[in-house]
Amino acid sequence: MMGGVAYPMLTVVTFFPLIGVLVLLFIDKESKNLIRWVAFITTVIEFILSMPLYFRFHLGTYHYQFVERIPWIKILGASYHLGVDGISLFLVLLTTFLTMLSILASWSIEKHVKEYMISFLLLETTMIGVFCALDMLLFYLFWEAMLVPMYLLIGVWGGPRRVYAAIKFFLYTMAGSVLMLVSIIFLYYHHYKVTGELSFSLIKLLATPVPAVVAPWLFLAFALAFAIKVPMFPFHTWLPDAHVEAPTAGSVILAGVLLKMGTYGFIRFCMPFFPHASLRFTGLFLVLAVISIIYGALVALVQDDMKKLVAYTSVSHLGLVMLGMFALTLQSVTGGLLQMVNHGISTGALFLLVGMAYDRRHTRLIKDYGGIARVMPIYSAFFLIATLSSIGLPGLNGFVGEFLALVGTFKSHPVFGALGATTSVLSACYMLWLVKRVFYHEITVTENLSLKDLGFREVVICLMFSIPMFWIGIYPKPVLKRMEPSVAHFIAQVKGEAAMAIEHSPQAKEKMSLAAYLVEERKVEVRP
Repeated sequence: MMGGVAYPMLTVVTFFPLIGVLVLLFIDKESKNLIRWVAFITTVIEFILSMPLYFRFHLGTYHYQFVERIPWIKILGASYHLGVDGISLFLVLLTTFLTMLSILASWSIEKHVKEYMISFLLLETTMIGVFCALDMLLFYLFWEAMLVPMYLLIGVWGGPRRVYAAIKFFLYTMAGSVLMLVSIIFLYYHHYKVTGELSFSLIKLLATPVPAVVAPWLFLAFALAFAIKVPMFPFHTWLPDAHVEAPTAGSVILAGVLLKMGTYGFIRFCMPFFPHASLRFTGLFLVLAVISIIYGALVALVQDDMKKLVAYTSVSHLGLVMLGMFALTLQSVTGGLLQMVNHGISTGALFLLVGMAYDRRHTRLIKDYGGIARVMPIYSAFFLIATLSSIGLPGLNGFVGEFLALVGTFKSHPVFGALGATTSVLSACYMLWLVKRVFYHEITVTENLSLKDLGFREVVICLMFSIPMFWIGIYPKPVLKRMEPSVAHFIAQVKGEAAMAIEHSPQAKEKMSLAAYLVEERKVEVRP
């Protein structure tokens, strides 16, 4: 076990929130403050428990660390297999960090507080499980289980159209998940046919090359599931509804963590499993990434609802992440991976700040504000910091990831790099125009004169978000050093295997149609 620990650290980090759930079950639902504090303390302890993953992480290796593996369903070859590397490490830390602050920001929830907190803690366990699972069956179970608490958070505690938004979110995700499940089963069967071993192990399945004739179809099935979750254009239509109707903390987790499961799926499963198909479809995904960047930014520019504006920025920013990943250079992929973390921090902060304004004015329309910097100077300062982080101002976290992603893309695809660079200009347009309309000019709406500035709890939340914004922006080296070996290995998996054309099928089979291949497969006996 790498990481220098003698206890199952990942199991503890993954399932500790369930202890909070068990405690909450025995608390009377009328004791709302006690419920809030138990949930918050649980997430604080969870965040503390996750920190050794950072400090005990071994540098200079791409291998999985803190690995735990025990047999689970022997008849299927499934195992309880957990581990993290430089790709998943910071996504786990981001999850524990954002969940803690989301619970602290949920003090305004009054309806079904006990059920709300239980849903959040269950969601935290499933999200961490997705990033740690190294068994494909275990991964899929966490992936699907995550839908239930998120569906409840949107459908029960959301806005007026919450049921519509929750069902749309659920159906879109399920549609992609079904195709992914079919592909996982095929990989499982193919591995058994080749090796005679039943196994859902990610490492073992990756070591079994997929025949060229079916690889593109399996790649597209995985890609659809993950593209919906990102979401990439044109699979993004569920996102604005889910964000607008979700409670504030739900929007934070949705943007900060759940969307990253899509980009994580590409870099962990989709592209390494099918390297030749990944290179074959690189042009398509670069085009879709650029469309997502520009389209998301332009649509954000015309929004009159602050929350919907921030929601569309996710389409644009995650388009940049996808651009960096498919450019397949060390700088671009590292920048894209870092930008996944940066987006969770900056956009999470923006959603919380919009929610704080909504709690005071019960409106998110931009026209209902104006000049509030005069009555809420502390709030305005934090909003501006989050805005500049989102734009990518040098000195803040957004600049580092954006710069690396674009520089790396320029190296391999100059035209797409140039088009992707429009994100810097467009994000400045819609975010600074938002700041101008909300915070400056004269106060024309009388209700804004009585707005109260941030309280102590809210200031603590904003300070917690600001720390990583400045830390990563000024000194990103500790983060990048932990990411780069795993990123380099990922690129070698995709480029190296595809370049060598490592395919398990003979040349004649490569020329078959898909239907002919499937017929041929039935004639091949499975080794015992």
